[in-house]
Amino acid sequence: MGKKVKLTITESRCRSGLHKKGQEFIINEDRTVCPPMCMELWHYAYPYIWALINGAELDSADGTKKKSDIVVCPDQGRVCLHIEVI
Repeated sequence: MGKKVKLTITESRCRSGLHKKGQEFIINEDRTVCPPMCMELWHYAYPYIWALINGAELDSADGTKKKSDIVVCPDQGRVCLHIEVI
């Protein structure tokens, strides 16, 4: 089985009500299609998802490398999405 990335909604004030705090989605390297989430949030998150599935380590503010990150909704940060390799 290939690499997997877990997406977790950590905060939500979603205008459409689509996203609820605690929702989780699993994305794997064989199926990197959009889960049931709004396209705007997916558009922001996808580069991180793709990089992590392909073995990237992301830079953190303190100069260390990490295998997770947080992406916020382009609608004034109403939804926070934690992305991590599992």
